[in-house]
Amino acid sequence: MVTARHSTHASRTHARCLLLTLALLASSPGGMDAQSGATTDSLPGRLPFGLGEVLDYQVHVSLGGNIGRGQMRVEGPVMEQGVPLWRLVSEMQARRAFVRASDRSSSWVDAERLATRRFEKVERSPLGSGTERVEIDAVAGVWRGADGRESPLASPQPLDELSFLYFLRTLPLDAEGTFNLTRHYDEARNPTLVSVGAEETVQTPSGTFTTRMVVMHVRDPKHYKGIGLIKVNVDLSPCRLPVRIVSRMPIVGTTTLTLISRVGTCAGSANP
Repeated sequence: MVTARHSTHASRTHARCLLLTLALLASSPGGMDAQSGATTDSLPGRLPFGLGEVLDYQVHVSLGGNIGRGQMRVEGPVMEQGVPLWRLVSEMQARRAFVRASDRSSSWVDAERLATRRFEKVERSPLGSGTERVEIDAVAGVWRGADGRESPLASPQPLDELSFLYFLRTLPLDAEGTFNLTRHYDEARNPTLVSVGAEETVQTPSGTFTTRMVVMHVRDPKHYKGIGLIKVNVDLSPCRLPVRIVSRMPIVGTTTLTLISRVGTCAGSANP
């Protein structure tokens, strides 16, 4: 017999799992300089993604199975203060029994520099709701939060959690290597170690891909205890698709996002 107390406890546990899972798409700081001294601040002449790209994912957790779907897409352009911006959007919907949760992150970036101009994140779950908004003032060299916080930018080309996943696709993946990330707008989130590993073949509902395993050591005390690990299998074709994203988080265990479909011409989008 299931008591009301046990039922409530189970619902809260499921809610925690969903909320932690939804944090996966937005838990990676950005920017990098190679330990060898080489810099990747300069973008390639053509980005591996473009306006209209849509990537759909199946979300699986080790302690709950398939619990939802996620999507990443590139919208725009939109003009703000005379600058054409691309809007990067990440949305996730998850459900376990009668418990629902959602996460939506948006990043407005200057595509020519791949630098964030503003960032917004909205989370909804039975455990509570949260909204984060950040405005980047590149002229003053500061970032401002909706809660009134203001701090110096940690990089002249700042990135946020979402835009970093797109920046990751511009990195050189022709060989194994290790990098230090230094471009997150918040100095407290820098640096992050990124290791480019060996080639791996990954089978997904969207096809079979030859990838490189990219491992990020993430500083994100809100979602991890200490340093978190996120593993991304990045497609080695000109598309540089993140075909699988794996993270281990407290309570929920291992979370895996697997690419199930894609729309849009991927590679060959000229920088504005």
